[in-house]
Amino acid sequence: MKESRLDSIDLKIIAELQADGRMTNVDLAQRVGISAPPCLRRVRALEKAGFIKGYHASVDGQMLGFGVTVFAMVGLDSQAESDLQAFEKRVNEWPEVRECHMLNGEIDFILKCVASDLASFQEFLTQKLTSAPNVAHVRTSLTIRQSKHAAGMPINLTK
Repeated sequence: MKESRLDSIDLKIIAELQADGRMTNVDLAQRVGISAPPCLRRVRALEKAGFIKGYHASVDGQMLGFGVTVFAMVGLDSQAESDLQAFEKRVNEWPEVRECHMLNGEIDFILKCVASDLASFQEFLTQKLTSAPNVAHVRTSLTIRQSKHAAGMPINLTK
């Protein structure tokens, strides 16, 4: 199932599940205008094809004690593919890093990091990130507030 083969029902299914991944298949089928058995088949096909990667709860980091969010811009000494992969593997082991994106340009990676407070972030920064192999420099920006969080992807239902 390639993106070009997604029809309007598939797009509606994806949009509805992004809004509420806990709804029943019967509710989903009603919302997208088909019966439950073909709806379930479509959901399973979307999952198998990789359009739907999983389901999770959206949680409030502040309420869970993660009051600090920092973006770390990381430059590496070497951009050889093996070194990039080694860095990505290491980042995947750090629970403080919630997102990792490789960039084009002067910065090699941007990391979205969370911590309970500035002291715990500083400990992560000095004990793990800046001391990691191949890390040349790290610049950080502390977030002041978040004004938008849109989960999922924008779905164009006018196709």
